[in-house]
Amino acid sequence: MSAAIPPVVPPTGLAAPDTSRLGTAQNLDEAGQKFEAVFIGMMLKSMRQAKLGNELFDSQAIDRFREMQDGKIAETMAAHAPLGIGKAMTEFLSRNRPELQTASTAEAGQ
Repeated sequence: MSAAIPPVVPPTGLAAPDTSRLGTAQNLDEAGQKFEAVFIGMMLKSMRQAKLGNELFDSQAIDRFREMQDGKIAETMAAHAPLGIGKAMTEFLSRNRPELQTASTAEAGQ
C-alpha cells in the first residue's frame, strides 16, 4: 500500500511573488546590473570598514560623502566594468524563459 502524498498548499494570506519585472529581457538586464551595483557597494563598504587609512581627518560628513561616492562608483563599475554576478543572475533567471534570453545568453546555452 502506498499512501498518497497530499499536495503542498501555500499558507493563506501570503501574496504570490511579483514577477512582473521579469516581463522583458531589458528589465531583467537592468535588474542584473542593479544587483551587481548593490554587491559592489557592499564590497566597497566592507573595505572601508577595515579602516586601513589615516583617521586624522575622519568626520561624519566625510563618511557620508564616501558612502555617496562609493554608491556612484558601484553603479559605474556595474555598468562599465561588471564583475559578472549580475550577468550570471540574469542568465539563471532567463534559463527557462526563452523569450527573455538575450543574444549572448542564447549563444552561451548552445
